[in-house]
Amino acid sequence: MGETIQSENKLSYSGWKVTLAAFVGVMVSFAAIIPFTFSLFLAPLQGTFGWRREAISRAFAITALTVAACSPTIGSLLDRLPPRRIILPSIIVFACGVASLSLLRGNIAQFYATYLLIGVVGNGTAQLAYSRAVLTWFEQRRGLALAVVLTGSGTGSIVMPLIAQHMITTHGWRASYSTLGVIALLGFPLTALLVRNRPVPEVIAKRGAVTVKISGVLKTRVFWLIAVPVMLAALSLNGAIAHLGALLTGRAITPASAALALSMLGVSGIIGRLITGHMLDRVFAPTVSLVVLLIATAGIVVIAYATTASMGVLGAFLLGFGSGSEADVVPYLIAKYFGRARFSTLYGLSWTAYAVGGATGPVMMGHAFDKAGTYLSSSVLLLAAPLVVAALFQLLLPAYPSLDIAMYDAGPVLEPAIENAL
Repeated sequence: MGETIQSENKLSYSGWKVTLAAFVGVMVSFAAIIPFTFSLFLAPLQGTFGWRREAISRAFAITALTVAACSPTIGSLLDRLPPRRIILPSIIVFACGVASLSLLRGNIAQFYATYLLIGVVGNGTAQLAYSRAVLTWFEQRRGLALAVVLTGSGTGSIVMPLIAQHMITTHGWRASYSTLGVIALLGFPLTALLVRNRPVPEVIAKRGAVTVKISGVLKTRVFWLIAVPVMLAALSLNGAIAHLGALLTGRAITPASAALALSMLGVSGIIGRLITGHMLDRVFAPTVSLVVLLIATAGIVVIAYATTASMGVLGAFLLGFGSGSEADVVPYLIAKYFGRARFSTLYGLSWTAYAVGGATGPVMMGHAFDKAGTYLSSSVLLLAAPLVVAALFQLLLPAYPSLDIAMYDAGPVLEPAIENAL
């Protein structure tokens, strides 16, 4: 154990190579490309095909609900198979799906079907898939390692809106979709070369095989104290992010400034994730989560009244800081309370909760826009309420289990330890 802790502090440690590959993979994954560029295509698609904003937003809901349905299965597979067997095929299907959007011909059913396919494989390309492998390599630097992985989506969310908007402006939305599809393939080489689970001694692997039962976890209060806030936060955050570009341009803010605000989500997400990752290894995680959710709430309030580029950028900074940080907290909480043997399955279930909320928020905002003909401040402000409720839930989480369940989830004593702690 002492040798493991010491090696985790060295850049030469093999776990950091896996983390680097995961960072790159997540940077060009579903998590970076779809949520942070979707709003840029609302106006072009409406202008080309005459589709209503609410109808276009349903594609986001479809992919989110598909992610919700498929994430537990992907998580279960990741708990049983080498990660590359899941990630590499998912990357190929995802990239082809995004590129194929350039071939849209006015039948909105084709648009929906493509987003359905993207949702099936989406989390096979994102942090859900990579976190399991990275987690096996770390004990004392777990929070920081997870933060680095999730910073990949933050980095991608800086770059992807700028690339997408540039291509829309200079070559049209079809070329933009094609470009994003090619970019999605960039994570393939490093994943193929470096991403793998840490080898575990056979005796420990056998002990870890008799650990947490999913049915038992779903009956615990703690799981729902994690999952419900995830759903509420996703409703608010995705509702704001999916319409942010269109909201700002609709208030006479230039498309370039709107793209800058979307990129600011990524900048602040990186800052938030690295700070949060550092704090998670030192401060009780629910306390960290409470703070970052309130920061995200402040971002939505600023965006509700944003009429200038500077206000839009400030609101996006606060929103990105809070949403990026919260993404760090959830896998950390799952690992702390329930261990690692079924980590990906449980993380997948949390993504189901996330996707249900994430599917609802954008459609609500699209409906509000179509009804009023504009993005009313009062409609945007309603998105702040679920975030406040999610923040208050953090006060109900108990202390971590007294047994150190991070160490390969050591055997049959784990379940009583969790039951007593929760």
